[in-house]
Amino acid sequence: MIAKLRGTVDAIGEAHVVVDVNGVGYLVFCGARTLRELPPVGAPVTLLIDTHVREDHIHLYGFSDSLEREWFRLLLTVQGVGAKVALAILSVLTPGALAEAVAAQDKGPVTRASGVGPKLAQRVVLELKDKVPALLDIVSSGAQAGDAPTRTAAGLMSGAASDAVSALVNLGYPRVEAFSAVAAVNKAKAGQGVQDLIRGALRELAQIKEAS
Repeated sequence: MIAKLRGTVDAIGEAHVVVDVNGVGYLVFCGARTLRELPPVGAPVTLLIDTHVREDHIHLYGFSDSLEREWFRLLLTVQGVGAKVALAILSVLTPGALAEAVAAQDKGPVTRASGVGPKLAQRVVLELKDKVPALLDIVSSGAQAGDAPTRTAAGLMSGAASDAVSALVNLGYPRVEAFSAVAAVNKAKAGQGVQDLIRGALRELAQIKEAS
């Protein structure tokens, strides 16, 4: 099972890159964002790989960081989402934007991906809602181990929003509820400070409790 490739860029296509590893060329399918981040042909490159083995083929899917690969794997758990659709979603949404869409149950951003209609987008945000906290825990563990903060838990929600989620969790709210509330407040009015986000999220959580 191939988990990582380190070599040189041999060729770049519309949806793939060929990585030369000691004279062997590996065809790796990638999303648009990963392809844009690739160095020029002939330059060294390292890609994290998700290997799919089928009876009639072996496909390699490449990612520039572990967070994007984890989201790719998570998307594949959604009914109706294959590798091509998962890459399309990650081509138009960063992991942070996708996390916010799932937390806010907002299918709109997901429909921007090629081949994703409203029904499938709705299924994505619904089926992933309860799975995001587990991914956040994995990412948080990586952050504690010294990963770059822009690629770990802090990258899912930037600055004040991430701090607001942490504050709500410290107050005893479940992470998924805190994440959802802050995402909703942040979406309604971007650029708020930590205290404003916390107050807004607390109101959001109170309304949810009353409605239930």
